[in-house]
Amino acid sequence: MLNARDILETITMIQDEHLDVRTITMGISLLDCCHSDIDTMCMRVYDKITRYAKDLVATGEQIEKELGIPIINKRISVTPAAMILASCDNRDAVKLAKTLEMAAVTCGVNFLGGFSALVQKGFGPGDKELIEAIPEALSETEHICSSVNIGSTKTGINMDAVAMMGHVVKKSAELTADRSCIGPAKLVVFCNAPEDNPFMAGAFHGAGEPDCVINVGVSGPGVVRAALAKAGDCDLTAVADLIKKTAFKITRMGQLVASEASRRLGVPFGIVDLSLAPTPAIGDSVAHILEEMGLESCGCHGTTAALALLNDAVKKGGVMASSHVGGLSGAFIPVTEDAGMIDAARCGSLSITKLEAMTAVCSVGLDMINIPGDTPPEVISAIIADEAAIGMVNSKTTAVRVIPAIGKKVGDELSFGGLLGSGPIMPVSTYSPAKFISRGGRIPAPMQSLKN
Repeated sequence: MLNARDILETITMIQDEHLDVRTITMGISLLDCCHSDIDTMCMRVYDKITRYAKDLVATGEQIEKELGIPIINKRISVTPAAMILASCDNRDAVKLAKTLEMAAVTCGVNFLGGFSALVQKGFGPGDKELIEAIPEALSETEHICSSVNIGSTKTGINMDAVAMMGHVVKKSAELTADRSCIGPAKLVVFCNAPEDNPFMAGAFHGAGEPDCVINVGVSGPGVVRAALAKAGDCDLTAVADLIKKTAFKITRMGQLVASEASRRLGVPFGIVDLSLAPTPAIGDSVAHILEEMGLESCGCHGTTAALALLNDAVKKGGVMASSHVGGLSGAFIPVTEDAGMIDAARCGSLSITKLEAMTAVCSVGLDMINIPGDTPPEVISAIIADEAAIGMVNSKTTAVRVIPAIGKKVGDELSFGGLLGSGPIMPVSTYSPAKFISRGGRIPAPMQSLKN
């Protein structure tokens, strides 16, 4: 039962501590849109998306107004586009991307995710065509996000796909160099990609999902930090307990919004993703939570341990608050999207090697990291391979979203604006992994895969 204290606490969280629902994401299956003719298929895709999602934005705005809970983004995720592209005689992936863009604009959503391919064990029909089209597709669209799953604990890592993705990321940056290299900021390379992730740029609607579903992503780094600041000098057991209680409250809000959106849209409720998703706004930072625990600067020794505590406590608190938790769920560490991470990268306390260690215990991976524009494609591929190996061996999702800042060098700044933020160009190792990447083949699945 709600009481006055609970209501006032929630109001404070929203007004002063940046509590919000980061996204309502409608997942839509496009499997029944398949057709051998690309034009017919594109027409079916546009019609289905606009029919299902026509009221998504208006419903989100109505819930936001009635409940007083900020809902920052309304988004759509669709079946990995390579799956439906496979049915076409003419596999024009860019035409499909432009169709998805038109649908996104018509529905008024912030982003549409699912220009994706799942190639963890090899390439099927449509996969290579889609991957090769990613740079052009992201250059010629504004709202489309792309992802490629190149590995999993069950299958190992497809190193041929990894080698391809280094070139795709680099070309995406080159084609959008006049727009702050925004292309690769809309592209995620996954290992163990979840099928129900509501967060961009990695969202897609998995083949095992219903025809249409509502997934919600909550956020509240500022709330967690404020709670820790009020707690004072308690021990780490008490810190973990406090984070659990705070995550419970945050997730209950997400559950309420998800249930309301599901009811009003007549679409099944899928999951609440309880990830702590930061923004560039001061006071809404995962790095600042870690520093509130006692670190002088995010990235110093002790950061991985503090992040492990935070991630685990968030999951434990959130699971108790929602009937269905999924997606990524934990703590995100996107450098350019987190005010504390930006400061830590600028002062040198946070490096890519330290971020890689942190990804072993957080929700996702190397996220929104600006690297020098002259970084060779094989180095980008090697960064992807390293991160995928962490995910594969640890049976967790990991990902890479790096942005080669064309024409810029270490220490320069690259700014995207909005939630994508800005940040310094971070150094990468200049020693070459080219021979290793060029070997191709597959890194075999680890022993952990044999669980049946």
